[in-house]
Amino acid sequence: DNVRLLLPGFLSPETCKELEFVHRSCGTAGYRPSVVSTSLPHLAATGCGHLLLPFVPIRERLRDAVESFFSCHFDLFVEFTGLVSWCKGASIGWHSDDNKPYLRQRAFTAVCYLNNHGKDFKGGLLKFQDGEPSSVIPVAGDAVIYTADNRNVHCVDEVTEGERLTLTLWFTRDSSFDEDPKLLSFLSQTSLSYEPADQNSYIPLPASDNMYWFSYDQSGFDIRCARMHILGFSFRASSDEDSKSTSAAPADDPIELLGKPLRIGRADDVFGKIFANSLHALQVVQFYYWKAPELASRRNQTTGGSETVCYPTIQVQRSSGTELPLPCNHGLAQTIFGSYGNVDSVIEWDDVVLALAMWENYSEELKRKLSIFLPNWLSNGTIFVVDPSEPTQVCGEGN
Repeated sequence: DNVRLLLPGFLSPETCKELEFVHRSCGTAGYRPSVVSTSLPHLAATGCGHLLLPFVPIRERLRDAVESFFSCHFDLFVEFTGLVSWCKGASIGWHSDDNKPYLRQRAFTAVCYLNNHGKDFKGGLLKFQDGEPSSVIPVAGDAVIYTADNRNVHCVDEVTEGERLTLTLWFTRDSSFDEDPKLLSFLSQTSLSYEPADQNSYIPLPASDNMYWFSYDQSGFDIRCARMHILGFSFRASSDEDSKSTSAAPADDPIELLGKPLRIGRADDVFGKIFANSLHALQVVQFYYWKAPELASRRNQTTGGSETVCYPTIQVQRSSGTELPLPCNHGLAQTIFGSYGNVDSVIEWDDVVLALAMWENYSEELKRKLSIFLPNWLSNGTIFVVDPSEPTQVCGEGN
């Protein structure tokens, strides 16, 4: 008789922020209008397989919660794991999650909310046709689990402002729809060769440019450009020579410039670091905003004399670097994504420099862990939380 359950505070605030970072630095145009999504296969296929690691314990905890609450006396497999943001204009009418022939395998749904209704977005309430709770007001960290059949016909109200962020999973009893084999196939192709301190091992590789194009009526924008613009940044040419060539002879498709080396700028300032591509730059900027409170705290401690922070040396130039001629309707992007609440009008470039170093350490550590876990996953044919005390073989050793 139990068909749904609300789990308050299922995810910690820091976990919500980490998943938000992953989504806002890796997301592509979604499966519905006004939706942006980040699937685990997409992460694995774009050089970001290490970013799967934060999802692994969450998937296990959600599966345990589903099996316990619904008294499952059978194995459950994860059919899909993804981050989904519903932007201004997004909605869906009454339906069950198994309402199409190609969705019949779905048995249970889990939705974790990563930001707050009212504060971060408006609209977007989850409503059920029958039973209790009849509606769910999204609160960061809360999760709701329910059966995917017609006992849980539901809808999502239109999002009228901002961006509603969720982690969504579907579970199945049919092992042929288990997403792990596909993920392991991607990971075995992209993450088996690992060399410590090799930065190229965690530099993201953009997917096809059309995957980042967000269409809206007769207009649209590139999601990578939009994410940067909302934070007050823009993509700049990687050097003065590139600035001249870009101005004199623009590329046939300017969007292709996002897959090449570039810099970032803000107003008249240009950051001296040359990034491998737009996703590389976007990840660092999104990491900076994720860690902004920690960065500010370090700066204040340094100013007060209680701590010394060694900043890497990266120059910031004034009035240098041509902004790349990218087609992006910035006004539309602002309307669709809204404004981020923690964005300051003034940034500390020293904090950006430190964020870059912290991002490299964060990525390197995840990559190292993945190299330890992946052989166990491959030998078992499934992705699970590996006990670090157990002996393991590091990828690249003996392969």
